[in-house]
Amino acid sequence: MILAAGRGTRLLPITEGLPKALVEIGGVPLLHRTIGRLVAAGCDRIVVNMHHHAGQIEDALAAGVWPGTEIFRSLEPEGPLETGGGLKQARHLFRGDRTILLHNVDVLSSIDLRRLAHENEASGALATLAVNRRRASRQLVFDDSGLCGRIDMRTGIEDWVRTPRVGEWRAGFTGIQALSPEILSRLTEDGAFSIMRPYLRLAAAGARILPHDITGDRWMDVGTPERLEAAREAWTQGA
Repeated sequence: MILAAGRGTRLLPITEGLPKALVEIGGVPLLHRTIGRLVAAGCDRIVVNMHHHAGQIEDALAAGVWPGTEIFRSLEPEGPLETGGGLKQARHLFRGDRTILLHNVDVLSSIDLRRLAHENEASGALATLAVNRRRASRQLVFDDSGLCGRIDMRTGIEDWVRTPRVGEWRAGFTGIQALSPEILSRLTEDGAFSIMRPYLRLAAAGARILPHDITGDRWMDVGTPERLEAAREAWTQGA
């Protein structure tokens, strides 16, 4: 599933008349780049959620050609439902027996998505989050057993599942994750909500939410004009 419903407020004024998903790097929209990455990883069913300038996204999907891949639309007409709410609304579009890759549309990376999915399956975890050790304003805290909590450095708010035990470390979330299909039946939150809310709740109940450390892989969040320009410059330089 590609999360493409956001209003892209951090990218204003670029996104006044254009959805974030259709912002281009190297002449290719972010949406098409992300679909290509997922198809290359073996995905043959892709869900795209939409809200802001949904008609433009619909047209871009209709114009794309991805042989052997089904593309499903999940419209959020009342407003973006965020990562968790968007996944919950679209749950009827998944097969229900396959690993789900959940990918923000404004993220570029060299992460091995197939490996991420296989790692989640092999561990039996409810979710595996691609993270990297960077200076992020929001930090996830892990130990050898998985997710322990979340810290927002800007507000000072801390949400703890439990006190970290052996092997505590912190990382920033990359916006890419692999989920067991079991999570679709365990989303009890309603409306618009971050996927981190059920992660913290379920981890407190004993579910395994594990990290996948991709530090060293190429990764960029292009959700601001400055980061978008940096990505475009890197692209022209062949990086």
